[in-house]
Amino acid sequence: MADRPFPADIFAAPQLTWAVIGCGVIANQMAQSLALAGRGLAGVANRTYARAEAFAKTYGIPRVYESFEELYADPEIDAVYITTPHNTHIEYLRGALAAGKHVLCEKAITLNSAELTEARELARTHGVVLMDATTILHMPLFYELRRRATEGDFGSFNLAQVNFGSYKEYGDLTNRFYNPALAGGAMLDIGVYALTIARLFMTSCPAEVVSLANLSSTGVDETSGFVTRNAEGELGIFSLSLHSKQPKRAVLSFDKCYIEVNSYPRADRAEIVWTHDGHREEVCVGEEAYALCYEVANLEAAVAGDAQKAGLLDIAADVMEIMTRLRADWGVVYPEERV
Repeated sequence: MADRPFPADIFAAPQLTWAVIGCGVIANQMAQSLALAGRGLAGVANRTYARAEAFAKTYGIPRVYESFEELYADPEIDAVYITTPHNTHIEYLRGALAAGKHVLCEKAITLNSAELTEARELARTHGVVLMDATTILHMPLFYELRRRATEGDFGSFNLAQVNFGSYKEYGDLTNRFYNPALAGGAMLDIGVYALTIARLFMTSCPAEVVSLANLSSTGVDETSGFVTRNAEGELGIFSLSLHSKQPKRAVLSFDKCYIEVNSYPRADRAEIVWTHDGHREEVCVGEEAYALCYEVANLEAAVAGDAQKAGLLDIAADVMEIMTRLRADWGVVYPEERV
């Protein structure tokens, strides 16, 4: 990437002034991604002020806030990127949205559907944009594939088969992957990707769900298999695991072809295998390295009036509804949900 200029067409809408909440891995990735475009964050807030200071020094961020309330009150900040653990998102969503800030929130955007409904209502009430940062919603490859699907190139959609497996050692079960106090479990961490890619190509949200899951000793979902079906009869077949490595592979089956996407969370290429003669077509759109830039660009586009980008939250809401239902079926309940 270093030897090629940053694509001029990624940021098409008026630029907003951004601050970030949290200083973890994904916040660092965002700062690095924006630097590719010659952009940067204007402010940072974190529970630990010293860590926010260090983060600001690393990336040349001019403002370090003493509190989250100070960030919310800053009239110079237009948009906030929330990067903290899943179970803290609703707290920051409430503060930022009520303060009139647009928000890009990391996956899983909330713990459950009730929290997301609350956040969406706050965004509507205060006239701001709320966007889910699940990368699949923003990668240009999927816009191109969805365009072709909508135009009928592939025929009717029938089936999605989606895998995602990570190997997270048991050792310390207090880490975020297995810890219910940090909203651990495969569903919110990796299931959100699997369900999102399938939902992007389904005509409607699945109403039927059947599943099996194995829970870890801490009570969160570790490995699962589930099948979904919507009113049109389109099926999704999923397997997830935090304790077995699997390829991040999605196979999207249509009448005229199937589409295989590997490493789909930030994919920039896919292969189409055509039914009538078996020939293969490679589709390459976008750049994996710019995944987080596409997220920022889409929120800015939504703020500028792009209804398609604003509508991405409807997909996220459908995914959250399925995840909430599956966890209820498995008895996976987080401390915040027991109140």
